[in-house]
Amino acid sequence: MRLAFMGTPDFAVPVLRALADAGHDIAAVYTQPPRPAGRGKQPRPSAVAVAAGALGLPVLTPASFRDPDVLAGFEAMAVDAAVVVAYGQILPRRALDAPRLGCFNIHASLLPRWRGAAPIQRAIMAGDAETGVCVMRMEEGLDTGPVLTCEATPIAPGDTAASLHDRLAGMGAALMVRALDAIAQGRLSARPQPDQGVTYAAKIEKAEARIDWTRDAAALSAHIRGLSPFPGAWCEIAGERIKILMALSEDGTGAPGEVLDDRLLVACGQGALRLETLQRAGRAAMPAAQFLNGLPLARGARLG
Repeated sequence: MRLAFMGTPDFAVPVLRALADAGHDIAAVYTQPPRPAGRGKQPRPSAVAVAAGALGLPVLTPASFRDPDVLAGFEAMAVDAAVVVAYGQILPRRALDAPRLGCFNIHASLLPRWRGAAPIQRAIMAGDAETGVCVMRMEEGLDTGPVLTCEATPIAPGDTAASLHDRLAGMGAALMVRALDAIAQGRLSARPQPDQGVTYAAKIEKAEARIDWTRDAAALSAHIRGLSPFPGAWCEIAGERIKILMALSEDGTGAPGEVLDDRLLVACGQGALRLETLQRAGRAAMPAAQFLNGLPLARGARLG
């Protein structure tokens, strides 16, 4: 097919590469304009822009897809389909109607559960047993379009937002290639999303990152893993803000936030958490044993 690709973050890169490897003619890659990043706040191209450049594909970075000139240019490409993966802009009806077969989006959840901005994080934080990726035909609503195909994966007890992100990105790439082949052959039809089971994956707010030790240990483990590595759940240890990037629930009893042994088992409202990976400000993430070498904590210490 002759395609347009629209995406911005790392999650979209495997899809772009898979489409190129499958032999599709990618007429243009649309991505968000460079954003200031790093200590110098210099404009940095998106992960998709970098990947597209390496593939020798033309890159377009319009500030708004509602610009009449941008829309006219998109229509003039006369593509068969547009593939959209975490692009970061809302496409107006005129853009959705331009490709011959339509615009198709990969969404990192089993729709209609977790429509919205942070489906990977919210699935882990909610303690879901599984999640997945869906290919849907786009419409003007927020992730409301009819679904063509899905693939599920279990959420393991040790999964973080990072590990699940990478797994779903690979799954989504393979699924989109198969879906486009089936669409081209007329073997795949879209089905409306059911009205039951709709949930919304709201954007992660900074206030959610503070650890509340009064919560149940299993729920708190899911919360921490869902925020790992970014923005990173945190607590205060010896007056210092520390990120907790991995913690698993165990049996244990004590006052919430109390250190129960010499290997960072911390009491919660119910049960306890074994802190496994931590990060001090300005330093790399480290295992608990290494962390304790630099900041020893005696049994009975309290975490804030």
